[in-house]
Amino acid sequence: MPTVSGVTDKLRELALFPPTTMPVLSAYLNAQPDQHGRDNFEPFLRKELKAREGTYPRRSAERESLEEDAERIASWLRTELRPSSNGVAIFACAGAGNFFEALQFDAPIQENQLFIRHQPHLYTLAKLNDQYRPYAAVVADTNSARIFVFGVGRTLGVETINNVKVRSRSWIEGWWLRRYQFKVENFHLRHAKQVIEELDQIVRKEEIAEIILAGDEIILPILREQLSPFLASKVVDELKLDIAASEREVFKATLQAIREEDERTDAEQVRAVIDEYRAGGLAAIGARSVGSALTNGQVHVLFISARPDQIGPDKEIEQTEAPVGGELPEDGIQVTDFLVTRAYQTGAQVRFIEDGELLANVGGVCAALRYRM
Repeated sequence: MPTVSGVTDKLRELALFPPTTMPVLSAYLNAQPDQHGRDNFEPFLRKELKAREGTYPRRSAERESLEEDAERIASWLRTELRPSSNGVAIFACAGAGNFFEALQFDAPIQENQLFIRHQPHLYTLAKLNDQYRPYAAVVADTNSARIFVFGVGRTLGVETINNVKVRSRSWIEGWWLRRYQFKVENFHLRHAKQVIEELDQIVRKEEIAEIILAGDEIILPILREQLSPFLASKVVDELKLDIAASEREVFKATLQAIREEDERTDAEQVRAVIDEYRAGGLAAIGARSVGSALTNGQVHVLFISARPDQIGPDKEIEQTEAPVGGELPEDGIQVTDFLVTRAYQTGAQVRFIEDGELLANVGGVCAALRYRM
């Protein structure tokens, strides 16, 4: 099974891209086909690139770098974009060692965006990674199972397990019936143990944080009994799904369960961080305070609003000094990108909060800290 940590690793790599005087282009493209089956991002990209190029003097190194990036992006989109992709993220700077990274996803990117700064713009990619973070889904019956790993809107891997199918025998009576039932139960138990052993290997190898169990009323209790405390702590939900359910049906049902769990845990975790802050504990609120903590490497988990308009220095609860290493930007998009980049630079976890009300009274951002300075 392939590794599932690719987007997170790429985010960390991009966050460490050293600032340059050359323009770094970050493009996020909605590659979902329209009603005619066509992509609609090309007019946006062509128009925006031309407009941004025009802000640099002719024959300047910056403009030449952007023009070269535009040509390379157009070539990549013509030759490398998969028909199944619904979202594309491209980062490029020809003037900085011909830097070029292109990522494509089955998960949708809803809005075309183009940013030109001195480092890659990571907010949109980080949000996509959080919304479609990897999880495992087990769909089983008493003799077969499929273990899926879903992430960034696609199937990252699947393992199939098939064992002997034991049929019920209604004509058996008495002692023979009890013996036969014991044999059937033993087959079911061995099958469940094999499924859980395989699941444990996948979860440990891929560092999976969430699991969905799905199946019928016979196998689910048996699977549940075989879970170790390590695996049991990661089970988000149990669903009734037929073993013959299509991959798309499994993904849709399990993603819905993950989203519902997110709503519940988001509220719990944000409240816990705010309570910790009120008690003078290991927590920070507001963009400036959290930015300073990120720069110092104090942040364990960054909780940030999925609405950039909620975040900014003018929306602070308490006004503190700007983070070490640069002034905090003024607009919401730049602030969120600043915070997200700092988080990936320092190994902090990033959690986007969809319910804006949860962070409305703390400037749209808070953080659980590792330690206090």
